[in-house]
Amino acid sequence: MNRTRVDVAIVGAGAAGLMAGIWAGRAAPQQRIVLLDGARKLGAKILVSGGGRCNVTHDQVNVAAYAGASPHAIKKVLSRFDVPQTVAFFRDLGVTLKREESGKLFPATDRAETVLDALLTAVSQANVPIYHPYRVESMDKTAVGFRLAGPWGELTAVRVILATGGRSIPKSGSDGHGYRLAQALGHSLTPAILPALVPLTLPDGHFIRALSGVTLPAMLTLHTATGKKVVAFTDSTLCTHFGLSGPAVLDISRHFLAAQRDDPGHVLTINWLPSFAPDQLDGALQGLRQKSVVGYLRAHLPERLAAALCVQAGVAPDTAGHHLTRAARCALVQQVMHCPLPISGSRGYNYAEVTAGGVPLSELDLKTMQSRRCPGLFLCGEICDVDGRIGGYNFQWAWASGYTAGIAAAGA
Repeated sequence: MNRTRVDVAIVGAGAAGLMAGIWAGRAAPQQRIVLLDGARKLGAKILVSGGGRCNVTHDQVNVAAYAGASPHAIKKVLSRFDVPQTVAFFRDLGVTLKREESGKLFPATDRAETVLDALLTAVSQANVPIYHPYRVESMDKTAVGFRLAGPWGELTAVRVILATGGRSIPKSGSDGHGYRLAQALGHSLTPAILPALVPLTLPDGHFIRALSGVTLPAMLTLHTATGKKVVAFTDSTLCTHFGLSGPAVLDISRHFLAAQRDDPGHVLTINWLPSFAPDQLDGALQGLRQKSVVGYLRAHLPERLAAALCVQAGVAPDTAGHHLTRAARCALVQQVMHCPLPISGSRGYNYAEVTAGGVPLSELDLKTMQSRRCPGLFLCGEICDVDGRIGGYNFQWAWASGYTAGIAAAGA
C-alpha cells in the first residue's frame, strides 16, 4: 500500500478496532474502509483472554464495575451497545454465548478462537480489508483529513479511528504507541497510566510466596494511612511464587497502584476467612478446649496456609485451645482476618490484562467517540481512560465504544 486514499482508516485490529470495522463497513458499504494493525498475528489479546476461553461480556454490566472516567460518561457510551445487543450480535455471527454462575458470558465452545474467527469473518463480509503487519508510525492532520505512514508506505484518510489499545501485553502490539499518536493530534493523557488487572508482588522471603499454588476465596481491602477503607474485593485468590494473583487481586490492583502513586501510605490487607465475623473466629478459638488451633483452622483453610498463619502469629500450630493466651488469640485473629500485605509492586504491563488511564473521555463527543480536539479523529477501546473489573467488562467497553465510533465515522 502506498499513497492510497481511503474514507476511514482504523488503526488497531483488536476487539474495539474489529468492532469498529464491522459496523463502519455495514453502515457505509460504498466507502473505502481499511483496518491497519502492527501485529503479525491478529487478535493475540482476544486469544489469551479468559484463560483462552474469551470472557465476551457479563450478564449484568453496571457502571460501578468501571474506573477511570466519570461513571456518567462511561454509562453514556455503554448504553449505545448493551449486553442484549452484544449477545444478539454474536449470535448473528454464529457464536452462542453461555452464562456461568458468576454471570460471565463465554462462547459455548469455550474457545477464544471461536470469537476471533467470527469477528474476522464479519470484517471480511463487511468488505473491510485488514493490512498487517502495518504499524502506523506517524499520523498528521492534513487539509483533507489525515496522512498515515509507516515502513509499509503511507495513505491518506478522510477520517481515522484510533483503536490501538493501551500498554498491556505489549508483545500483542499495544505498547503505548497509540498514546503518542493521540498526543500528536492534540490530545492529553491522564496524569497516571498504570497496569490494571495485574498480579501483585511481595518481597523476597514473605511467607505467602512459600505457599505457591494455594487458592481460596479471600477479601482484599485497601485502606488509607489513617485506616479508612477505600475499596474491597472478595473473590478467588491465588498464592504464587512471586506474591498474589486471582480475581480479587486483579480487581484491586489498579486501585492499590493508583493510591500508592498518590500516597504511599496506603495499606492493603487480606482476610483469609471473609465468611467469618472477627468475633465469630475469636469465639471459636476460645471454645477449642483440648483441640489444636491448626486442627480448627484446617477445617476452614488450606492446610499449608493454616499452619503458616499460626507461625506468623507466633503460635505453635499444635497449641491446644485452653493453652491459647488472649494475646496469642488476638494475634491469630489479626493474621487470619487482617493480614497486612507489604506489596512491593506488580508484574507490570507484560502480565496486565488492561491499562488504567489514557485519553480522557472529556476530550471526546460521547455520542460519536469523535475527538473534540481534532475533528475527523475517533477513539475507542482501551486507549480511552476506562478500565473495568475482571469478568467481561473490558470487552463490553470495547464492543460499545467500537460500535459507536464505527457507525459515527462511517456516517460523518
